[in-house]
Amino acid sequence: MIDSADLTLLIGPGIPVPAPRSVMEALSSIRVTTGVQQAGFQLAFQAGPASDVVRMLLPAGYFDPIVSRVIVLVTIRGLPHVLIDGVITHHELTPSNAPGASTFTVTGEDLTVLMDLVEMPFMRYPAMPEIAQLYAILAKYAVFGIAPVVVPPIVTALRNPLDGIDTHTGTDLDYIRQHASRCGYVFYLDPGPLPGTSIAYFGPDVRVPVPQPALSVNLDEATNVQSLSFSLDGTAKKITVYTIFDPVTHKVPIPIPLPNLNLVKPPLGARPTPPARVEFADEGGSLEPAEAAKRILGDLLKSADAISGEGTLDVLDYGRPLRARQLVGVRGAGLAYDGLYYVERVTHELKSDSYTQSFSLSRDGLISPTPVVPV
Repeated sequence: MIDSADLTLLIGPGIPVPAPRSVMEALSSIRVTTGVQQAGFQLAFQAGPASDVVRMLLPAGYFDPIVSRVIVLVTIRGLPHVLIDGVITHHELTPSNAPGASTFTVTGEDLTVLMDLVEMPFMRYPAMPEIAQLYAILAKYAVFGIAPVVVPPIVTALRNPLDGIDTHTGTDLDYIRQHASRCGYVFYLDPGPLPGTSIAYFGPDVRVPVPQPALSVNLDEATNVQSLSFSLDGTAKKITVYTIFDPVTHKVPIPIPLPNLNLVKPPLGARPTPPARVEFADEGGSLEPAEAAKRILGDLLKSADAISGEGTLDVLDYGRPLRARQLVGVRGAGLAYDGLYYVERVTHELKSDSYTQSFSLSRDGLISPTPVVPV
């Protein structure tokens, strides 16, 4: 591809294999977007009348949706990075009379799309806690190299089979995300570390791993980003009020405001943004005590971030691909906005002569509580 960076593209049904030479020569660009819950990709090819992509491979089913699996691997300075492991969901051919202007675009999503194809209304989980249900669901996808990592909810609501049985609603992905929403957890697939393998993570959105190298702006030769800007939304924070009934008569409503804090998200700003909105939960008094406690703890794990950042960078200047769902340091933006941030989203743009990224950052509060960030 470009200096110090090599691209490996694997395509095929079941176990993908390296793309043939004709496919790599026709490939003009790759875009991979990784967010908090899901990732997607787009491959753009030059598709002239003599191109093997549209003349042979497309009619033969090489790019068939759902059937064809795609893995994008980038090696930078000897270190491999799996950007996406997914399946094709859509393709589009745009012929043109202008020479070299015909394009063939392939779009896809990560392997969670396979969990969102078939509804399972017949599944029942008698006397099974949430963690056992989730492992039973994710075990079906081990054939795709998916290894589940499930963190048990802080409060487990186990139903007595005499009172009722948990029933699978919607697709596997719908059911997993319903559990995640009630617990205040997140669910996503993290591709790698080896091609063809992924980690299915269900648990709290923990933001305490080792930060990535700092994003430097306005620091002359030390600058490693092309652009970076920040904004603060004063209405992003809120207080949620739950209403429960007293434990004696079960008739007197008691409002309980939840504090705006998150035990698994360390404060990344020394001056947190105060909440500006007050909302009342729709449920609370009608729920069983264990389920109500789980919902309340789930809301405590969903605190919003008032500060957001947007920027772009050249990967070779930065030294490695910036990864989503991890922390990164920022320096050179001034006292108020320097410090650690959470990477919400990253979009990779790969072309024959460049590898750039656009990204979104978030945190709550101005002024970093840490004196320095890793460079």
